[in-house]
Amino acid sequence: MRFLGGLTLFFYTLVFFLVGGSFIVIAANVIPLNTIIDTFNTFYSNTDVRVILGATGVLLIFISIMVVQITVGVIKKEKTIAFENPDGQVTISLTAIEDFIKRSIKQIAEVKESRPSVRASKKGITIVNRVVLFSDANIPEVTEKMQGMMKTRVQEMLGVEEPVEIQINVTKIVHREDRPKDIKKEDNVPPFRGTIEYSSF
Repeated sequence: MRFLGGLTLFFYTLVFFLVGGSFIVIAANVIPLNTIIDTFNTFYSNTDVRVILGATGVLLIFISIMVVQITVGVIKKEKTIAFENPDGQVTISLTAIEDFIKRSIKQIAEVKESRPSVRASKKGITIVNRVVLFSDANIPEVTEKMQGMMKTRVQEMLGVEEPVEIQINVTKIVHREDRPKDIKKEDNVPPFRGTIEYSSF
């Protein structure tokens, strides 16, 4: 994947460099207009040159399409985990695993918010979880609890013993709200608009 990414980056960098350089040369009037016209006249008048240019253009388009297809295929492959069952292949979306982890982390009271990201490679599964904790949480204990829970749940869910690396990033620490969100404020109660009758005793 790294080699393919480097090749793609080099190819498109070269193309943009040539196009940008051509624009700069035209804008700066480095090459006289007559020279450019004569060059294009040579291209059009020489059949061999036109054949070479056409073949080069087709080859570049073909390479671009192939690179895009391979890149998209590799990206899709990396977004799933596949394993073989006796009856056929099974693939699991990494998004499904992330949702599963997010629901599991909700059981920990000290965690306000969790945003897990799962990556799969030949070396194993890497989970990076960005969390928001409440201020009364013991960070070492809570993070260790999260790591153990995530590793156990993922291995049990997948039914494999592949290495699972857990990284916890505490992005924010917040105070707990004194009043639950589901309790309505008294301001939302409509005011009394009737008349009050007083009786004398």
